[in-house]
Amino acid sequence: MSNNFKDELDWRGLIHDSTSGIEEEINKNCISGYIGFDPTSDSLHIGSLVQLIILRHFQMAGHKPIVLIGGATGMIGDPSGKSKERNLLNPDKLEKNISSLKIQLSKFLDFDSKKTNAAIIVNNFDWNNDLNILSFFRDFGKLLTVNYMMSKESVKNRISATDTNEGMSFTEFTYQLFQAYDFYYLLENYNCTLQMGGSDQWGNITSGVELIRKKNGKKVFALTCPLITKSDGTKFGKTEDGNVWLDRKKTSPYKFYQYWLNSSDLDSEDYIKIFTFAKKDFIKQIIEDHKAEPHLRKLQKFIAEEITKMVHSELDLNNVKNASSILFEKNPKQDLSCIDENTFLDIFSTVPNQIIKKSEFNECKLVEDILIKSTFFSSNSEIRRLINQNSISINKNKVDSKSKVSEIKLIKNKYILLQKGKKNYFLISVVA
Repeated sequence: MSNNFKDELDWRGLIHDSTSGIEEEINKNCISGYIGFDPTSDSLHIGSLVQLIILRHFQMAGHKPIVLIGGATGMIGDPSGKSKERNLLNPDKLEKNISSLKIQLSKFLDFDSKKTNAAIIVNNFDWNNDLNILSFFRDFGKLLTVNYMMSKESVKNRISATDTNEGMSFTEFTYQLFQAYDFYYLLENYNCTLQMGGSDQWGNITSGVELIRKKNGKKVFALTCPLITKSDGTKFGKTEDGNVWLDRKKTSPYKFYQYWLNSSDLDSEDYIKIFTFAKKDFIKQIIEDHKAEPHLRKLQKFIAEEITKMVHSELDLNNVKNASSILFEKNPKQDLSCIDENTFLDIFSTVPNQIIKKSEFNECKLVEDILIKSTFFSSNSEIRRLINQNSISINKNKVDSKSKVSEIKLIKNKYILLQKGKKNYFLISVVA
């Protein structure tokens, strides 16, 4: 093995709890371990990144990762960390979600079947769909007592809810048993001896350890990582727009990159260990360099670049870096036309905008005529005042009362970016 998996996770702050004897098991040449992912969406978000990173470390250490997609348990709903029961998904929606997740997973794990420790994806719907309910409860339901299942924190929290509408249904209560059965099934069919997950899954995971011990006397192991929190108390992975997703259609590469770039110094010191594969000496050095010149944000830039490249691509990273330098550097080497069009539109997707016909644009002689046609300004007097104050830019270039329309180079042959002051933008689309 290239390294000790548990030691690697430990110094990165990625271990919350583990069962006894796990060190000896992990030091074997190649074991199989799994993490379950809930297919309630057609994309994972950055809250799931930790689990993907852990599986990658697991594979890099010579072990075989198993990704379990909860096609069956996703139809039930895991009560862990939830205050309300989720809406159940229909089979068609689940299948669509699972197909999308498989594409995202392939960016983190090596599925080359020729390799001994090739990652595999399994769907628990495949073995749960044909279960005989009477046989299942007779053979497995009796192994976990109600008292044992109710002792789990996630169950206690939901059952003690004062509002009966927010209690736990029997459907959700059985989730724990079905997840435990998954562990048993993977042990018997894939020789899987380790289940990993977030700390909120500890109760479900150890139920699997207990069920296996009672069913066949075999010893299996559990390992959980802490849930990521932000130092300012706000929720990790959340923005004003909601979750930060791995799917570019839900969160663009530019916004994804900006999320990490805007991380606090304190959080970034944790993120570089958790979300990148940089070595210990490098991390120590870049943190020292960052503290010496915090205004350069070397730490945040490194993290944002590494994760954007990993989740999206090097091309996407180059596009967003290029856009950031053109937009935010005082003297950029290139103009706005060099920004990828999709990235450009995404950056300015929320600013006020207006459509002007090409014929109207051609009628204008002075830049001031275009400004008057726009709805960006409250009056002509405001335009003249701001021009005199040197406070108006077109396509990032300052304009004055003598500036001509013929001097404007349309971005991508169709866009004009107006700006007043430092942060007020307005986008004009020139159409035929």
